[in-house]
Amino acid sequence: EVYQDTYYDDPSRSLEATDRELRVRTIHGPDSTRSVLTYKGARIDAASGSKPEHETVVEAPEAVHAMLRGLGYGPTITFQKRCRNYRFGANGRDLLATLVQVPEIDGTFLEVETMVQDAKNVVPALDDIRAMMSELRITADDFTTELYTDAVAARRTPG
Repeated sequence: EVYQDTYYDDPSRSLEATDRELRVRTIHGPDSTRSVLTYKGARIDAASGSKPEHETVVEAPEAVHAMLRGLGYGPTITFQKRCRNYRFGANGRDLLATLVQVPEIDGTFLEVETMVQDAKNVVPALDDIRAMMSELRITADDFTTELYTDAVAARRTPG
């Protein structure tokens, strides 16, 4: 699948300043195209960079882009990701692993996510994910908390 991501912020960059994100994503798959609006709160775990995420399907993405602009938000960065998703279970949890390539960034990345009901379940969920990663011989030295938005922006900045 190819993800077309557009991130928004207000002119004062208050979302970025408070480590939050607002995104419209259009996903082009082999048989369909779908869009989602996502709000990510500030990081709740410094080591993993995990953020609470709220997402909803968007039937008319151009209307959502227009609404965000009308509310004073403007696009801050747009880029593509090439992704392959795998759903599986480990340590009693449903997990989503996504292999990610961003054409503007060197390397292939692995994102692993799971759902939790509330903040008290974050630490045990992260422990389970880290245990699964350890079984795959992926260590903390392999992790990064750098955001794709920051890495792409750095590549686009001359000098």
